[in-house]
Amino acid sequence: MTKKRKKLIESSEGSRRKEEHLDLSLNGDVENGGLSPGFENYRFIHQALPELNFDSIDTGINIFGRKLSAPLMISPITGGTMGGGRLNIRLAELAQKKNIAMGIGSQRIAIEDGSFEESFKVRKTAPDILLFANLGAVQLNHGFGPEQCKRAVDMIEADALMLHLNPMQEVFQDGGDHDFSNLAKKIAGICKKVQFPVIVREVGFGISADAAKMLAGAGVAGIDVGGAGGTSWIKIESSRSKDPVLKNISKSFMDWGIPTAESLEMVSGVSSSIKIIASGGIRTGLDVAKAIALGADIAGAALPILRASTGSAGEAEDFIDEIIMGLKVAMFGIGASNILGLKNNKYLVKKDRAHK
Repeated sequence: MTKKRKKLIESSEGSRRKEEHLDLSLNGDVENGGLSPGFENYRFIHQALPELNFDSIDTGINIFGRKLSAPLMISPITGGTMGGGRLNIRLAELAQKKNIAMGIGSQRIAIEDGSFEESFKVRKTAPDILLFANLGAVQLNHGFGPEQCKRAVDMIEADALMLHLNPMQEVFQDGGDHDFSNLAKKIAGICKKVQFPVIVREVGFGISADAAKMLAGAGVAGIDVGGAGGTSWIKIESSRSKDPVLKNISKSFMDWGIPTAESLEMVSGVSSSIKIIASGGIRTGLDVAKAIALGADIAGAALPILRASTGSAGEAEDFIDEIIMGLKVAMFGIGASNILGLKNNKYLVKKDRAHK
């Protein structure tokens, strides 16, 4: 088989896989059954004297060179298919209108086959948003390097690059990539050789303290904890798999991972210079408030925004508005006038602690 023919087959398989991922996310039972993101284990101590005007609360932040209206990101979802391209445009319109950040789905398919590039290009639609390019970190073990990382960023005129870690997804994926060896060193090499921020993210199983220390040592600008409790890629891949062994094994791994809240606690103390993104089961403004109080700089959501964006007109906008309003109400209840006052806030406690 010629290299060109092999490339065409791989591109077709990659596009079909993305279509299946999108369909399952929209219509399937893909949320973690065995774990929650863990935010229910924390509560804010109410302040009856917040000493501020609700209408003056500022949810804006400056991050990676952009000013956002709220610490919120549409987490990476899709691209590489016609449907994915249309969806990316709708999501970009939403991000531009609400002035929040957005990540793009993995661009590997477009790096390997330029005919897929258009499905990722949203900058004309959203000229002002904080935009993240996206590649799988495991591709650094398959010939990708600084050149491919730069191409991904330049392709969509992104502000930064996300390298995603997904070992548990890959091991349950038919034909998945299994070689995650020596990636910390290779991520460090990317960080040294590119001129844009590099963020490393998990896709739903969390970042531990030890992993965060390795990433900090590698020189990353940010970590997206991508904790357990939201979309389960084990569920998605086991639904797709034709391997009966993997299907059976997956049943005992449905509660695998670090819940998002726990992962935030582990990661937040590693380095004060690294920006932290909280994702994995973020569903409400109160979740966002708790995530920031646990040390995050910004919170990301994918599945609820994906599903809302395919519903009735305005449904996705309403969801974002509810998130931001819920965040403001939580800030009002503890007297935090801005996001800096919310971060690492002393009034967030474990629920088993007594009222003070």
